[in-house]
Amino acid sequence: MPSFKIDTSTAVVFVATAPVPKLANAKTGERAMDRETGAPLSTVGLLVSDEGEGNLYQVTVPETGFPEGLAPGMPVKVVGLKARDWENEFNGQKRHGISFRAVAITPAA
Repeated sequence: MPSFKIDTSTAVVFVATAPVPKLANAKTGERAMDRETGAPLSTVGLLVSDEGEGNLYQVTVPETGFPEGLAPGMPVKVVGLKARDWENEFNGQKRHGISFRAVAITPAA
C-alpha cells in the first residue's frame, strides 16, 4: 500500500504520551521490529497543532529514532512522518484506519 508524506515544518508538536513498546502479537508479547533495520518499534502519542487545528496521533518509531527521556509535554520535531491506510479482517469483522510512522522524533531546538 502506498504511504503519504506529512509535512510538519509549520506545525507545533508536543509529546502527549511517552513511548511504549509496540507489540507484533499481544498474546505472546512478541515485539514489533522494523523490517529494514531490525530495531524494536515503539509507539509515541504526539499532539500536532497547525493552522489552528490540533490532533493527537499515535506514531510508530524505531527505538533508535528517539532520545531516552522523551516525556509528555516535551516539544519535538518529527522526521520522515508518513501516513498509510490499512485494512484487515479479524473474527469476521473488517477493520480499517490510518497508521502513522516516523523515522525519528527529536527534541525541538
